[in-house]
Amino acid sequence: MPLGVNLKELVIKKEINIVDLSGKTIVIDAYNALYQFLTTIRGPDGSLFTDSKGNTTSHLIGLLSRTTNFLKQNIRPVFVYDGVTPELKKAELQRRKEIKQEAKVLFEQAKKEGDAVLMKKFAARTSRLTEQMIDDSKKLLAALGIPFVQAPAEGEAQAAHMAKNGSGYAAVSQDYDSLLHGAPRLIINLNIAGRRKKGLSSTVVQPEIISLKDTLDSLGITQEQLICLAMLVGTDYSEGVKGIGPKKALALVKKYPGSEMLFEAACWHKDNSVGWKIVYETIKNMAVTDDYSIVHGKINLTQLIDFLVGEREFSQARVDAAIQPLLQKQQKSLGDW
Repeated sequence: MPLGVNLKELVIKKEINIVDLSGKTIVIDAYNALYQFLTTIRGPDGSLFTDSKGNTTSHLIGLLSRTTNFLKQNIRPVFVYDGVTPELKKAELQRRKEIKQEAKVLFEQAKKEGDAVLMKKFAARTSRLTEQMIDDSKKLLAALGIPFVQAPAEGEAQAAHMAKNGSGYAAVSQDYDSLLHGAPRLIINLNIAGRRKKGLSSTVVQPEIISLKDTLDSLGITQEQLICLAMLVGTDYSEGVKGIGPKKALALVKKYPGSEMLFEAACWHKDNSVGWKIVYETIKNMAVTDDYSIVHGKINLTQLIDFLVGEREFSQARVDAAIQPLLQKQQKSLGDW
């Protein structure tokens, strides 16, 4: 249940088409993507798709569809997985757990009343990523020849680091936190691009790219001030300050360029038991690693079929539809060689 910092009103976004990313390597926040699939890929009553043994497959359906689509568009995805949770984030994770428990109670109530709309609504809020789901996603990526990287701490910080050092063109997430970690470009809506239902109507969701430089230039602030702004609004590591939204936070960071004066003027201590310096340093100096290798391999058909069809009971037709164009492309490349 990713949350992230609320910078939606302030960032400079531009709509793009998926074909604009052809030939580029994109660094995807794996947990964020998997949560999206778990939230959106469900039955009419909100229940997750599973195999006959009860193993969740919703995230695998999404992962197979999206990653193979990327490959067909000549986009090279790399997935980054979270490592050790920073100490300051544990309170936020506990809060999310309580929200999920409340949603579960409301789901059961809607189920008793036979309200399918509310069942789907509250079921999506109970999404939980288990170790088995994570392991299954890695098995699928490995079989598709798609590399993944283990972050020492937050996946979005590692994705930002990789985008900064040229290992990827952009970080990909629905959260804006990668910008706090210095990602030069952030792409949102990529994993949900296409037609998405919204109430009784539908809306087309387009991918959007956010430029960190353009955003900072437009706001007239530095990277360090962006972190302070986010802290006032609220992050995964602190509550923020009540009554301060993005626009008010922007006005404050511009009025008080010195961090000490800023947080004193904003009365940080009233709503936060942790000092602002600790939160700032946690974000600014998040652990990342250069110990990774990005090699996009070929599809291992035997491994893929054994796992998806043999273990997770996908239909052969679903798997064939997703990978046959890629296998033909792969065979053609071998023939050209």
